[in-house]
Amino acid sequence: MSDAHTEAAVAFEDSSSRSESMTETIEAWVEDLITHVEEARKSESFQEWLDVQSRFHDYSYRNTLLIKLQCPEATKVAGYRAWQEEFDRHVQEGESAIWIWAPIIAKQCPECGNSPNYHEQSDCAYDETPPEEWSEGLVGFRPASVFDVSQTEGEPLPELETVATGDAGTLVTVLEDAAVELDVEVRLVDADEWIHGQAEGICKPRQSDERPVVEVRDRANEADLAVTLVHELAHALLHGAISDPLARSEQELEAEAVAYIVGRHYGLDTSNSSFYLAAWAGDDPEAIRERLGRISRTAEQLIDVVDSKTA
Repeated sequence: MSDAHTEAAVAFEDSSSRSESMTETIEAWVEDLITHVEEARKSESFQEWLDVQSRFHDYSYRNTLLIKLQCPEATKVAGYRAWQEEFDRHVQEGESAIWIWAPIIAKQCPECGNSPNYHEQSDCAYDETPPEEWSEGLVGFRPASVFDVSQTEGEPLPELETVATGDAGTLVTVLEDAAVELDVEVRLVDADEWIHGQAEGICKPRQSDERPVVEVRDRANEADLAVTLVHELAHALLHGAISDPLARSEQELEAEAVAYIVGRHYGLDTSNSSFYLAAWAGDDPEAIRERLGRISRTAEQLIDVVDSKTA
């Protein structure tokens, strides 16, 4: 799939037809993207990745907070035995556990909600059915230890190839200049100082009267750096305010579609965006088409500003 979009940069030089040509081209590229997302979802590599992802627990907000407090760089966590039995990986010697609250599921009194042992010690007089006939339910929590993938070694987990490639030329610098015109603050952060785990970039939440701030992890692959920067600029333009009502999946879909279009416009290979979007779009790549207006307007805005800097 990586050679699907390698092409020369596209120019819309005729001012009389620029807007119409750009809109038609973007619509055609969105159709291409939908097709490639559908193909990505059917691929063996994506299904293998999806299978592994399904084995990781979806932790509650409280546990997610506990994990981040103890191990800010954590990305995938599982119990000691789960790493061995589910993923054929082993916790490395000397690693410190990350402690979370695990639910205790047991027979539960229909009236007081206690497990049989606690029910016997309580004042509850319920005796309509014996404890062995009670339904199971949540009766409490206990401390449980988990470990991040970075604390383990063994069989590699499947990864989706989502990086962009190609010759970015001076695009990163031009995008930084364009961000100033768009009133977005951009910070390229050295990899050694990056504190946002495996994320390649972030758009910091802000109040509606504040300037958006985008941070991107610096790297040698300038094509991927440029596309990541476009992705985060799209977030700043579309979703920068804290009050933005769009669900996270819709936000990521829009931002990555914009990154795909703008990157492709400048001759970069952004075909791996299809894997990124397959992970976010669920069973409905059609959602990309449904959000075409917002995607198209934002892509055109970025292209116009960048082109004005290179004219």
